Amino acid sequence: MRLVGVIAATEFPDEQVLRCQTSGSIAALRVAGLHKSYDTIEVLHGVDLEVRAGERVALMGRSGSGKSTLLNCICGIEPFNVGEIEVGGEALSAMEPVHLEKMRRERIGYVFQSFHLLPTLTALENVEFPGQLMNLPAGQRCERARELLRLVGMEHREGHRPDALSGGERQRVALARAVMNRPRLILADEPTGSLDSSSGDQVLDLIEQVSIDEGIAVLLVTHDHNTVRICDRIVRMQDGRILGASE
Repeated sequence: MRLVGVIAATEFPDEQVLRCQTSGSIAALRVAGLHKSYDTIEVLHGVDLEVRAGERVALMGRSGSGKSTLLNCICGIEPFNVGEIEVGGEALSAMEPVHLEKMRRERIGYVFQSFHLLPTLTALENVEFPGQLMNLPAGQRCERARELLRLVGMEHREGHRPDALSGGERQRVALARAVMNRPRLILADEPTGSLDSSSGDQVLDLIEQVSIDEGIAVLLVTHDHNTVRICDRIVRMQDGRILGASE
């Protein structure tokens, strides 16, 4: 399944800005004119990026290009200086801290290279945990978590803690946890970086499947050219700027 539509790239002297010509719906993510500095050092230089509902976008660039800083701004961990970020049509700059935290829990799922599973919880409990933070009823949480573990092929390991799971199994659980609250957007930061090629391919296929089945947009940060095979577009960053895209 691949995106149907047209992406136009308008060139400026030092960057390319992506604009969607076909979608009238609210984007899962919109970043406009984003600048971010640490003291006197500017890290992001007017970043523009849009990810549509259900779209999978690969964000590629060398270490130090600004990818991690951009992700941290998108999820509200890092404040930004100038510009705007919208998740599901809501501007982060307009949110009070308590609403920003609620938005992160409800609308964004995270898949990390190092999994970040809670070591004292079982696979089922790790998947349930975001629902617990949202005060979902216990029965509803458990049913949803079991459904997701079945989706990622981990239902037979639901009672095992992370130290009893392989790297690939941990990442499957992490993916299930990321979509527990039915987010609009998944931020995946090098999700196969700690896996062997076989396990990495399986996790990529699952990310694509979950994106399609749940209608979730994915922004996937990667250095691996194999990873982009599940994506609709590739966006490249260099020195804090978006350079361009391909489909």
